Amino acid sequence: MSTHAAPMRRRRAPSRRPQRASARRRLVAIVVAALGGVLLVTAMPSLKHAAREITLPLHHEDIIRQQAAQKDLDPALIAAVIYAESHFRDQTSHAGARGLMQLTPATAHAIAQRTGGTAFTDDDLATPQVNIAYGAWYLRHLLDHYSGNEVLALAAYNAGLGNVDGWMIRDGGTALKPADLPFPETRAYVTKVLHARREYRRSYARELGY
Repeated sequence: MSTHAAPMRRRRAPSRRPQRASARRRLVAIVVAALGGVLLVTAMPSLKHAAREITLPLHHEDIIRQQAAQKDLDPALIAAVIYAESHFRDQTSHAGARGLMQLTPATAHAIAQRTGGTAFTDDDLATPQVNIAYGAWYLRHLLDHYSGNEVLALAAYNAGLGNVDGWMIRDGGTALKPADLPFPETRAYVTKVLHARREYRRSYARELGY
Protein backbone atom coordinates (compact mmCIF):
# COMPACT_ATOMS: atom_id res chain seq x y z
CA MET A 1 0.00 0.00 0.00
CA SER A 2 1.54 3.24 -1.04
CA THR A 3 1.76 6.03 1.45
CA HIS A 4 2.06 8.69 -1.27
CA ALA A 5 -1.15 10.43 -2.19
CA ALA A 6 -1.96 10.37 -5.88
CA PRO A 7 -1.33 13.70 -7.48
CA MET A 8 -4.54 15.70 -8.05
CA ARG A 9 -5.37 16.47 -11.64
CA ARG A 10 -6.15 20.11 -12.39
CA ARG A 11 -9.58 20.62 -13.87
CA ARG A 12 -9.68 22.55 -17.06
CA ALA A 13 -11.77 25.70 -17.02
CA PRO A 14 -14.94 25.22 -19.06
CA SER A 15 -14.60 26.50 -22.61
CA ARG A 16 -16.32 29.81 -23.30
CA ARG A 17 -16.43 29.26 -27.04
CA PRO A 18 -19.95 27.74 -27.15
CA GLN A 19 -21.24 30.59 -24.98
CA ARG A 20 -19.53 33.18 -27.19
CA ALA A 21 -20.90 31.53 -30.36
CA SER A 22 -24.39 31.46 -28.89
CA ALA A 23 -24.10 35.11 -27.89
CA ARG A 24 -22.94 36.01 -31.39
CA ARG A 25 -25.90 34.15 -32.91
CA ARG A 26 -28.29 35.98 -30.62
CA LEU A 27 -26.70 39.30 -31.53
CA VAL A 28 -26.93 38.52 -35.25
CA ALA A 29 -30.57 37.52 -34.84
CA ILE A 30 -31.32 40.77 -33.01
CA VAL A 31 -29.57 42.83 -35.71
CA VAL A 32 -31.37 40.97 -38.51
CA ALA A 33 -34.72 41.41 -36.79
CA ALA A 34 -34.03 45.10 -36.25
CA LEU A 35 -33.01 45.59 -39.87
CA GLY A 36 -36.07 43.67 -41.00
CA GLY A 37 -38.24 45.92 -38.89
CA VAL A 38 -36.62 49.02 -40.36
CA LEU A 39 -37.06 47.71 -43.90
CA LEU A 40 -40.68 46.79 -43.19
CA VAL A 41 -41.45 50.21 -41.75
CA THR A 42 -39.70 51.84 -44.72
CA ALA A 43 -41.60 49.68 -47.20
CA MET A 44 -45.00 50.07 -45.54
CA PRO A 45 -45.99 53.31 -47.35
CA SER A 46 -45.05 51.77 -50.69
CA LEU A 47 -46.95 48.59 -49.90
CA LYS A 48 -50.00 50.54 -48.80
CA HIS A 49 -49.84 52.66 -51.95
CA ALA A 50 -49.55 49.58 -54.16
CA ALA A 51 -52.49 47.90 -52.43
CA ARG A 52 -54.58 51.06 -52.72
CA GLU A 53 -53.77 51.32 -56.42
CA ILE A 54 -55.26 47.85 -56.87
CA THR A 55 -58.33 48.17 -54.66
CA LEU A 56 -59.10 51.88 -55.11
CA PRO A 57 -57.08 53.39 -57.95
CA LEU A 58 -56.94 57.09 -58.72
CA HIS A 59 -55.45 58.71 -61.82
CA HIS A 60 -55.93 62.06 -63.60
CA GLU A 61 -56.78 63.73 -60.31
CA ASP A 62 -55.80 67.11 -61.76
CA ILE A 63 -58.47 66.75 -64.46
CA ILE A 64 -61.00 65.51 -61.90
CA ARG A 65 -60.39 68.52 -59.64
CA GLN A 66 -60.61 70.87 -62.62
CA GLN A 67 -63.90 69.42 -63.88
CA ALA A 68 -65.38 69.23 -60.39
CA ALA A 69 -64.71 72.93 -59.92
CA GLN A 70 -66.08 73.86 -63.34
CA LYS A 71 -69.21 71.71 -63.06
CA ASP A 72 -69.84 72.26 -59.34
CA LEU A 73 -69.44 68.57 -58.57
CA ASP A 74 -67.92 66.59 -55.73
CA PRO A 75 -64.52 65.38 -57.05
CA ALA A 76 -64.91 62.14 -55.11
CA LEU A 77 -68.20 61.52 -56.93
CA ILE A 78 -66.49 61.87 -60.32
CA ALA A 79 -63.71 59.53 -59.17
CA ALA A 80 -66.28 57.03 -57.88
CA VAL A 81 -68.18 57.02 -61.18
CA ILE A 82 -64.92 56.41 -63.08
CA TYR A 83 -64.08 53.62 -60.65
CA ALA A 84 -67.47 51.96 -61.13
CA GLU A 85 -67.48 52.45 -64.90
CA SER A 86 -63.94 51.51 -65.91
CA HIS A 87 -61.72 51.08 -62.84
CA PHE A 88 -59.65 53.94 -64.35
CA ARG A 89 -58.84 51.92 -67.48
CA ASP A 90 -59.49 53.14 -71.01
CA GLN A 91 -61.77 50.49 -72.47
CA THR A 92 -64.80 49.93 -74.68
CA SER A 93 -67.87 48.05 -73.44
CA HIS A 94 -69.94 45.54 -75.40
CA ALA A 95 -72.55 48.29 -75.82
CA GLY A 96 -69.94 50.60 -77.37
CA ALA A 97 -69.44 52.91 -74.37
CA ARG A 98 -65.90 54.20 -74.37
CA GLY A 99 -63.23 55.60 -72.12
CA LEU A 100 -62.87 56.24 -68.42
CA MET A 101 -66.47 57.37 -67.86
CA GLN A 102 -67.91 54.94 -70.42
CA LEU A 103 -69.79 57.33 -72.69
CA THR A 104 -71.44 56.10 -75.86
CA PRO A 105 -70.49 58.01 -79.02
CA ALA A 106 -74.13 59.10 -79.42
CA THR A 107 -74.19 60.64 -75.94
CA ALA A 108 -70.77 62.23 -76.47
CA HIS A 109 -71.84 63.80 -79.77
CA ALA A 110 -74.96 65.22 -78.11
CA ILE A 111 -72.79 66.72 -75.37
CA ALA A 112 -70.36 68.10 -77.96
CA GLN A 113 -73.20 69.88 -79.76
CA ARG A 114 -74.45 71.42 -76.53
CA THR A 115 -70.99 72.49 -75.35
CA GLY A 116 -69.56 73.73 -78.65
CA GLY A 117 -67.28 70.79 -79.32
CA THR A 118 -67.53 71.11 -83.08
CA ALA A 119 -64.25 69.25 -83.72
CA PHE A 120 -65.19 66.25 -81.56
CA THR A 121 -64.64 62.76 -82.97
CA ASP A 122 -65.32 59.35 -81.45
CA ASP A 123 -61.60 58.77 -80.94
CA ASP A 124 -61.51 61.75 -78.56
CA LEU A 125 -63.26 59.58 -75.98
CA ALA A 126 -59.92 57.86 -75.42
CA THR A 127 -58.46 61.17 -74.22
CA PRO A 128 -58.84 61.51 -70.43
CA GLN A 129 -59.38 65.28 -70.60
CA VAL A 130 -62.26 64.98 -73.08
CA ASN A 131 -63.80 61.87 -71.55
CA ILE A 132 -63.82 63.20 -67.99
CA ALA A 133 -65.03 66.63 -69.14
CA TYR A 134 -67.96 65.12 -71.06
CA GLY A 135 -68.73 62.61 -68.32
CA ALA A 136 -68.73 65.36 -65.69
CA TRP A 137 -71.00 67.48 -67.90
CA TYR A 138 -73.45 64.60 -68.24
CA LEU A 139 -73.36 63.91 -64.49
CA ARG A 140 -74.10 67.60 -63.80
CA HIS A 141 -76.94 67.48 -66.34
CA LEU A 142 -78.48 64.47 -64.60
CA LEU A 143 -78.18 66.04 -61.15
CA ASP A 144 -79.91 69.18 -62.43
CA HIS A 145 -82.64 67.08 -64.07
CA TYR A 146 -83.36 65.31 -60.75
CA SER A 147 -83.00 68.42 -58.56
CA GLY A 148 -79.72 67.29 -57.04
CA ASN A 149 -80.88 63.77 -56.14
CA GLU A 150 -77.70 61.73 -56.44
CA VAL A 151 -79.42 58.33 -56.35
CA LEU A 152 -81.62 59.19 -59.33
CA ALA A 153 -78.77 60.86 -61.23
CA LEU A 154 -76.51 57.84 -60.77
CA ALA A 155 -79.33 55.47 -61.67
CA ALA A 156 -79.87 57.43 -64.89
CA TYR A 157 -76.13 57.40 -65.63
CA ASN A 158 -76.34 53.60 -65.54
CA ALA A 159 -79.83 52.82 -66.84
CA GLY A 160 -80.73 55.93 -68.84
CA LEU A 161 -82.98 58.93 -68.31
CA GLY A 162 -85.98 57.24 -69.90
CA ASN A 163 -85.97 54.33 -67.47
CA VAL A 164 -85.55 56.47 -64.36
CA ASP A 165 -88.22 58.95 -65.46
CA GLY A 166 -90.54 55.97 -66.01
CA TRP A 167 -89.81 54.65 -62.53
CA MET A 168 -90.54 58.07 -61.07
CA ILE A 169 -93.89 58.25 -62.88
CA ARG A 170 -94.79 54.72 -61.77
CA ASP A 171 -94.03 55.58 -58.13
CA GLY A 172 -95.93 58.84 -58.21
CA GLY A 173 -92.89 61.09 -58.46
CA THR A 174 -91.44 60.08 -55.11
CA ALA A 175 -87.66 60.02 -54.73
CA LEU A 176 -86.32 56.52 -55.05
CA LYS A 177 -83.75 54.98 -52.73
CA PRO A 178 -81.14 52.53 -54.02
CA ALA A 179 -83.18 49.59 -52.71
CA ASP A 180 -86.22 50.81 -54.67
CA LEU A 181 -84.52 50.70 -58.08
CA PRO A 182 -86.09 47.94 -60.22
CA PHE A 183 -82.94 46.86 -62.09
CA PRO A 184 -80.57 44.75 -59.91
CA GLU A 185 -77.60 45.99 -61.95
CA THR A 186 -78.58 49.61 -61.34
CA ARG A 187 -79.13 49.01 -57.62
CA ALA A 188 -75.67 47.48 -57.36
CA TYR A 189 -74.16 50.28 -59.46
CA VAL A 190 -75.60 53.12 -57.37
CA THR A 191 -74.59 51.41 -54.13
CA LYS A 192 -71.08 50.84 -55.45
CA VAL A 193 -70.62 54.46 -56.52
CA LEU A 194 -71.89 55.90 -53.23
CA HIS A 195 -69.63 53.57 -51.23
CA ALA A 196 -66.63 54.35 -53.46
CA ARG A 197 -67.22 58.08 -53.05
CA ARG A 198 -66.90 57.75 -49.28
CA GLU A 199 -63.69 55.78 -49.71
CA TYR A 200 -62.22 58.31 -52.15
CA ARG A 201 -62.97 61.15 -49.74
CA ARG A 202 -61.28 59.24 -46.93
CA SER A 203 -58.29 57.86 -48.84
CA TYR A 204 -57.53 60.66 -51.32
CA ALA A 205 -58.55 63.85 -49.53
CA ARG A 206 -55.33 65.66 -50.46
CA GLU A 207 -55.23 64.45 -54.07
CA LEU A 208 -58.85 65.44 -54.66
CA GLY A 209 -58.47 68.88 -53.09
CA TYR A 210 -60.44 68.56 -49.85
